[in-house]
Amino acid sequence: MRVMVAPDSFGETLTANAAAEAIRRGWSRGRPGDELIVAPQSDGGPGFVDVLAASRGDIEEVDVEGPLGDTVRARWLLDSGIAFVEAAAACGLGLLGGPPTNHTALTASSFGVGQIVAAALDTPGVHTIYVGLGGSSCTDGGRGMVRALGGLEHAMARVSAVDLVAATDVENPLLGEFGAARVFGPQKGADPDMVAALEDLNAEWSAVLDLESGRDVGVLAGAGAAGGIGAALFALGGRRESGASVVAELTDQSTVLRSVDLVVTGEGKFDSQSLRGKLVTQLAGAGAVSGVETLVLAGQITLNAEELAAAGISRAYSVTVFAGSVEQAMSDADRQLGLLAEHAAQEYSLQL
Repeated sequence: MRVMVAPDSFGETLTANAAAEAIRRGWSRGRPGDELIVAPQSDGGPGFVDVLAASRGDIEEVDVEGPLGDTVRARWLLDSGIAFVEAAAACGLGLLGGPPTNHTALTASSFGVGQIVAAALDTPGVHTIYVGLGGSSCTDGGRGMVRALGGLEHAMARVSAVDLVAATDVENPLLGEFGAARVFGPQKGADPDMVAALEDLNAEWSAVLDLESGRDVGVLAGAGAAGGIGAALFALGGRRESGASVVAELTDQSTVLRSVDLVVTGEGKFDSQSLRGKLVTQLAGAGAVSGVETLVLAGQITLNAEELAAAGISRAYSVTVFAGSVEQAMSDADRQLGLLAEHAAQEYSLQL
């Protein structure tokens, strides 16, 4: 049997490449006769650059400001005039130096993202810039990014000569019940009062973006991605594409899907947000079109059986449940994911 091993990253514990290797190792123990096609994926969040760099382009590096002002070395990809930028490389949760707090939720900035974009703009021949959005520690609506590009008016002029694309992992707007602050703020350390404060700050910023751009960018799908960086990119004239679809096209995912019998994918947390444009469900949908079954291994799973079935998932396994605790699942992520993959492979054999 041919199996496509195609996970996203598992939050801050495993990159997509590392997760794919752990699953490959475990599945091979459970079903040693299978042929495994290892194809790590990304939907624009952490790993966006590395996943694409495995098959195309040249890695570039630049020193930028991290989310709290420290200098970090950020990687971006240059491929025949197309630049691929990963927001998490400059403002990812893993760059906070510890767990997110109420303070970091307020102060984390997207300034470094603007510095990477500026580096791409200053590179001769660049005509298109994809900015992968996801896994950020900030909820600044892209203010920092715009500031790094010289302010709204100057930034609009700078990017006018390129095709600017927000590769988003979610479809959320900037404001409201499903907006950046209310949905993602708590994941970034914000308590209820801070969530309200961030919502107010982004409402003020959204009014500025709308006035300068001449359109209501905050309501657009993906505007709330990466703490609202999506809204700022739209105000600068950018457009949105699904990050998962971008990666799928550039890695020729459809051809691979047509050649396999099973897809094994996964991510850190498989929840309701996963149903709103994230990679796992997009991959399951693509697999269904090709008549390929999809199996999910995830750090945590909060979806019920009906939701899994509706998303086209035949079976889903939680690393946390398998390991016995969140702490064990995260501290021993590589080994536990491999063991779970072995267990899932053995169970899969029993159902054949």
